[in-house]
Amino acid sequence: MLRSGPVLPTLLRLTLPNLVALGSAAVVSIAETAYVGRIGVAALGGIALAFPLFMLMQMLSAGAMGGTISGAISRAMGAGNRPLAQALALAGFAIAVVFGLALAVMVRAFGRDLFAALGGSGPVLEQALAFANTAAWAIPAIWLANTLSSVLRGSGNMALPANILLVAGIGQVLIGGALGLGVGPVPALGIAGVALGQVAAFWAAAIILFLCLRSGRAAVGLHFAAGAARAEHVKALMRVGGIAMFSPLLSVASVLMLTRIVARLGPDVLAGYGIGVRLEFLLIPIAFSVGVAAVPMVGTAIGSGDIARARRVAWISGGLAFATVGSIGLVALISPGLWVNLFTDVIPVRAAAYAYFSVAGYGYGLFGLGLCLYFASQGAGRVGGVIMAQALRTAIIFGGGMLLIGPSASAGQVFLLSTTAMAAMGIGTALVVKLSRWQ
Repeated sequence: MLRSGPVLPTLLRLTLPNLVALGSAAVVSIAETAYVGRIGVAALGGIALAFPLFMLMQMLSAGAMGGTISGAISRAMGAGNRPLAQALALAGFAIAVVFGLALAVMVRAFGRDLFAALGGSGPVLEQALAFANTAAWAIPAIWLANTLSSVLRGSGNMALPANILLVAGIGQVLIGGALGLGVGPVPALGIAGVALGQVAAFWAAAIILFLCLRSGRAAVGLHFAAGAARAEHVKALMRVGGIAMFSPLLSVASVLMLTRIVARLGPDVLAGYGIGVRLEFLLIPIAFSVGVAAVPMVGTAIGSGDIARARRVAWISGGLAFATVGSIGLVALISPGLWVNLFTDVIPVRAAAYAYFSVAGYGYGLFGLGLCLYFASQGAGRVGGVIMAQALRTAIIFGGGMLLIGPSASAGQVFLLSTTAMAAMGIGTALVVKLSRWQ
């Protein structure tokens, strides 16, 4: 099916398990924001500061390195080289361990400085730190769970990691809610309790996925035989993954710059923007579910020398992501209260979030197109051009932000800047894929 099945039915068949599982991410995000909204406006502002940082961990591990690992394994399988696929899986595991531990230490050490630089102060800063210092213990597990899921996806197995992550998401909601708000004899730990739900859920998922890959039943598993781990395989993954990591870094840098600008407009606008941008981050998993399904299809086609099929998969998956994410943008544009009113009843906060969606809803379709084509390019092992297209978004926000930092800047101008940059990224990525040569 990966090599020669009909493109759209195969793509949908691979997308569906991911979409169901990643739908749990939407439920988790809604639940967490609802919990935090009950704690207070300062907590909403704190989560607005901390959330992009932890979404970055997901994007780096599942999107950048995860897509790179899936693409490399699928190309090896497409060429009939299973031993190489096994070696790449082990190299990916080693990368996940190193990056997960290093980033956890960095968050614990430099979180206060980062959030303060983003404009956090007083109760908002303290709430951001309360969440981040606890959730940092989940970072190694996030890297392991997403990397091991990517190994399975690289061989076309979407259902197993999807089911495990779905159950983990449900557990995160239950544990985070109980510890955050307090249930019966369980004390209310506030925003730190919500973070503990993330810690427990991802460590459980990582351990289960590890055992699955060690069981010997996976098409590509983890085998720690002598000589199986080689530096050349780590280097091969990092050559592509190191470049691919610029995508989430640029994406989060864009959001952080916008957050810094919005923070100058007051806590109500910041809280409203945080609610709005959280939906934007939830669109990433939707595009991810289509894009990650395209990765093994593109990679297998490249590995077997069928370049025309690889390109066809890329454009069909990109069109599907454009339609799906764009439809959500239109709903948010027409009825923003369906999302915003779940989290707050503070009128100024609602007004700011409504204003965000009245502009941003127009750019979501192109945002989904650009993200999906980024994943398809990972399947082809060609990510340099699409990263340059994504850098265009960051450059537009930086340039426009320099003009908007001042007492006369309005929330509407900032939101328009965000949407313009989002649309430019999508269009630029499509042009790069159209003009690039895949081999």
